[in-house]
Amino acid sequence: MGVVNKLSYEIFSLLESKFLFGAANGCLSSGPWTPGRAFRDGGRVRVLAIDGCGGGAEDALLAAAALARLEARLREQDADPDARVADFFDVAAGSGAGGVLAAMLFLRGPDGRPRYSAQEALSLVAGSVGRKDWGGRRRRWAKLFRGTRKGDGMFQRLFGDATLRDTVAPLLVPCYDLATAAPFVFSRADAVESDTFDFRLRDVCAATCAAGGAVASVRSVDGLTAIAAASGGAAAMGNPAAAAITHVLHNKQEFPLATGVEDILVLSIGAGASATVSCGSNAPMPTRSLSPRHLARVTAEGVADMVDESVAMAFGLACGSNYVRIQAGKAPAPLHAGTADAAAGAMLAQRTVESVLFRGRRLSERTNAEKVDALAAELVKEQERRRRSPLPNVAIKQLATPRLSSATTASSGTMTARTASTMPSPASWDSRR
Repeated sequence: MGVVNKLSYEIFSLLESKFLFGAANGCLSSGPWTPGRAFRDGGRVRVLAIDGCGGGAEDALLAAAALARLEARLREQDADPDARVADFFDVAAGSGAGGVLAAMLFLRGPDGRPRYSAQEALSLVAGSVGRKDWGGRRRRWAKLFRGTRKGDGMFQRLFGDATLRDTVAPLLVPCYDLATAAPFVFSRADAVESDTFDFRLRDVCAATCAAGGAVASVRSVDGLTAIAAASGGAAAMGNPAAAAITHVLHNKQEFPLATGVEDILVLSIGAGASATVSCGSNAPMPTRSLSPRHLARVTAEGVADMVDESVAMAFGLACGSNYVRIQAGKAPAPLHAGTADAAAGAMLAQRTVESVLFRGRRLSERTNAEKVDALAAELVKEQERRRRSPLPNVAIKQLATPRLSSATTASSGTMTARTASTMPSPASWDSRR
């Protein structure tokens, strides 16, 4: 039986490498992984992927809480009180609300360091839960920027005139381009190569959050590329983990030593399930048909789960510890700013269902919080391995002639002393209105 399972696993791994990631000639398989190999290669490429199913603040609550907890543990274990999440990841991908979080955490500040901490991002999200939205209008992140054309919207306040180039590491944010009827991925790697693919982060966030019939029309900084965007969370890539892994494996300029999933460490964070959509097994069936918004969300969550299962299977038994999935079940109800902290803690305390090769799906043995704590220890080990290795495994593209913006006054290669972020609190932003 063991021989059959091993053979089945090898066949399944081959199929996954050919069809899931579009690899050719076995590019996902580069021989057996060993600790010695990882040490010589400078460790694994660290990937952060954040779902964005619904696009609202409630959906971002779990991700923000998990990242805040992760950042706190990283500071403790690395003995660095100003460590940021972006210091421990080489790539970030996010769609919908997850795209906003990823952009915030990887935005480069004037000192060359990540501008926002995960705790600041959590404070902003928690202060928005249950309200109409950050801008006081409808409950749509898509309205945050587009609702105020004079440049005083929330995305404008968060990012100013910063572009994809103004991030400390590669950033991937998907949307759905109605003009081409196909997904489009905003990418820092492309932005560094040409202004034609460089977009302002406020526009990128508006594009990936556009939903419910809203369309965000965005243009590149040189005006040559135009995107008629619908939500990346619901329409294109609700779970961007597979896109991020593919980017790493095929971007040999920035990740020359990543040849298989054994060379990658992934944290994938799912959206927090909303109480208005999730129904327990004993809950009565709705008497009316679901709204288009709820149908879109249910579809997006289903697609996100399919991506999670496929990626988990691709990592398989040999390197299953390289893939960590954080996912919430039914969220506490009702959700509002006053109960946001309690709701986040409840979602972190949940044990969720995970995919296991040849065993279907089972209840996880660890809570989301325990997974986060274990990952923090693993990321610190990777950081130490990176520091000791004579051969770096990441070579992020730098700007030959960096374009200055309100987000930075230094080149992308400049690193200065760490300083605390000066982001105003959500309450102070509200008082400005």
